[in-house]
Amino acid sequence: MASHLTISFNTPPKKFPSSPFSKAHLFSSSTSTTLIKINIKTKNLLFPTHTRCSSVSSLSTTLENINETQLVFQEDERLLCEIWKEIQGCNDWEGLLDPMNPHLRREIIRYGEFTQACYDSFDFDPDSKYCGTCKYQGAHFFEKLDMADRGYQISRYLYATSNINLPNFFQKSRMSKIWSTHANWIGYVAVCTDEEEIRRLGRRDIVVAWRGTVTYLEWITDLKDILHSANFGGDPAIKIELGFYDLYTRKEERCRYCAFSAREQVLAEIKRLLEYYDGEEISITFTGHSLGAALATVSAYDIAELGLNLVDGGAKIPITVYSFSGPRVGNLKFKERCEELGVKVLRVINVHDKVPTVPGIIANEKVQFQKYIEETISFPWSYAHVGVELALDHTHSPFLKPTKDLGCAHNLEAHLHLVDGYHGKEREFRLATKRDIALVNKSCDFLRSEYGVPPYWRQDENKGMVRNGDGRWVLPERPVVDSHPPETAFHLEQVLGRIGRTSASQ
Repeated sequence: MASHLTISFNTPPKKFPSSPFSKAHLFSSSTSTTLIKINIKTKNLLFPTHTRCSSVSSLSTTLENINETQLVFQEDERLLCEIWKEIQGCNDWEGLLDPMNPHLRREIIRYGEFTQACYDSFDFDPDSKYCGTCKYQGAHFFEKLDMADRGYQISRYLYATSNINLPNFFQKSRMSKIWSTHANWIGYVAVCTDEEEIRRLGRRDIVVAWRGTVTYLEWITDLKDILHSANFGGDPAIKIELGFYDLYTRKEERCRYCAFSAREQVLAEIKRLLEYYDGEEISITFTGHSLGAALATVSAYDIAELGLNLVDGGAKIPITVYSFSGPRVGNLKFKERCEELGVKVLRVINVHDKVPTVPGIIANEKVQFQKYIEETISFPWSYAHVGVELALDHTHSPFLKPTKDLGCAHNLEAHLHLVDGYHGKEREFRLATKRDIALVNKSCDFLRSEYGVPPYWRQDENKGMVRNGDGRWVLPERPVVDSHPPETAFHLEQVLGRIGRTSASQ
């Protein structure tokens, strides 16, 4: 693809000067100005849209002074609907990350905001009797989060049982429980329903967003660094970390929210949606931050391993994971199987964040002989990251202050800020979408003080307390939280029956 720099002159030039670029063509002219568009034979390289020069000599100086580290990358002339499969990783994002393609930047941020919505809607407050739930009903979810213009609707909420070995992931009320002693809201499935947005995207998109952790490092101490066979229909040598496995597969039949495991909830809903939108162009996108990124990767693999994304004729519905600050999930066999199945994972990390370095500190994808270590000597603590890494560095942002707070380096809003300013390795940090920097301090203290944004500023007004008819301050009752659609068992049986028939035929 050729990119362009448009330059206008006060008077038409008589001779076009030599330049460090490949070719230049007279683009258009008039009596007052001459516009010259320079074709740059560099993939996805985009210049400031317009430069004004008073003369040919000043143009020559302008061109000579431009170098790659000073460029501002603005627009890809192609429409997203034309290249959406590339943006979703069909070619492993080759040529799209350095320099950063503007469509990809916006999509990373967009899916990151779907993930951030899990934090913004979750009741973390242990003094709330609703602690552990989503604050909003599904029908009003995006509206309450000022995301109604995204064109998506909640399809179902996801729950996980807290009766597992990751206690620091779950939130429980100090008050008497009114909704469940066993469950936490853990994310949602949403589907694009707005026709204009579907045309812009080039397909109908299904999003599965997983909630991450409330605290930064507490949950890491709960990881046992024990690998467990995934048992999702593939090779038993494919293993994932035990805590992730339990969180994804455990259920509690005494609880109506956890009567189905998180895994069963996802499988049933993806099956239902694919049947409902049969024949349409569809993508399935998983996203999550921190521990939620691990769940996103596990569930994406699960869908692909079961072949739920296969359609008539053998075609595959693309499965993509946008992972933020995610830990390693499984062993090398898990990574290799994800690649075989065509699961595309883009891992966005901050190089100063410690979470992406665990588990697998001793044996991981950076170790030269990992395959030998894992398969020949059966080393039980071998882990490997899946997918393509987009490594960012918060010290490159002039908006962020130096800090030793590891939580800041792990913060999701900070990651989205870094994506907004990233243009490629060794290139100047410069905000591209003008995303509000105040968002960085929603749940941390990371912005420089001169910007006047208070830390930890996002909170419910009066902690949700309102005046009743008698003038007393009370916590209003919330509507009953959505549990599971009545057809969940039916669609899950279709999935499990399909697995059984496949196993029998083999």
